[in-house]
Amino acid sequence: MTAEEYISNILSRITADTSATSPALAVRDVLLPALTNWGSGFLNSVTPSGSFAKGTAITTGTDIDLFVSMNATTPGSLEELYKSLGERLRCEGYSCREQNVSLNIKVSGFSVDLVPARLQDQQGQDHSLFRRRAKTWTKTNIQLHIAAVRSAGRERETRLIKLWRNQQNLDFPSFYLELSVIRALGVARPSPTPGTWAGNLWAVFKYLRDNVVDARIEDPGNTNNTISDDLNDSEKRLIKAAAERALGSKTWAEIIK
Repeated sequence: MTAEEYISNILSRITADTSATSPALAVRDVLLPALTNWGSGFLNSVTPSGSFAKGTAITTGTDIDLFVSMNATTPGSLEELYKSLGERLRCEGYSCREQNVSLNIKVSGFSVDLVPARLQDQQGQDHSLFRRRAKTWTKTNIQLHIAAVRSAGRERETRLIKLWRNQQNLDFPSFYLELSVIRALGVARPSPTPGTWAGNLWAVFKYLRDNVVDARIEDPGNTNNTISDDLNDSEKRLIKAAAERALGSKTWAEIIK
């Protein structure tokens, strides 16, 4: 089996169903009554976001991300909004895990991340959301995130790097990872070409080895939000070391399974 055949087989195995008929989409309908009640008239929309919407979801990750958009007039602080959603989910019987900007629950066997945010302007798409780790807030635009990843055409390589991240037990937030893959391949291999997965992954590992510690990566929806600040220097060095190990491997089976 060639390297390309080996990697193609992995891609086929890990690619999640993000089609309009995906069973994961039914989770939104299950949660909508509780979210509507919690929103008390201020709920704007609940839409798929994150890896599911970008086409980078893998079968071993979160099944679906739901962006919970609240009206610009929603009262209270962003932290209160985040905390109150967690309390409501627990009241509904879900075991809720607080993450950085999202709340993770299991619904009908699916892993679901909910991201509560408040519109900055009722006529626009910019939102403010709470960042739990930094205990602050940031502006973001989910539609710009989706467009940035979709338009780059690097969904397949991103899925493979996500699997590698999981198998290496690395803390590497998905959007940070997605933008890193796009940057790595935008420089080394500017044209997405099917059938060159091994070479593309090798270019990503080289980029991570040489650049992940110092590279500044900004949110395409808010240049004041530095995505690369989501990890500290020690966490980035763990990614660098894992990339070095990958580049020193003799077979692809040593790198990704």
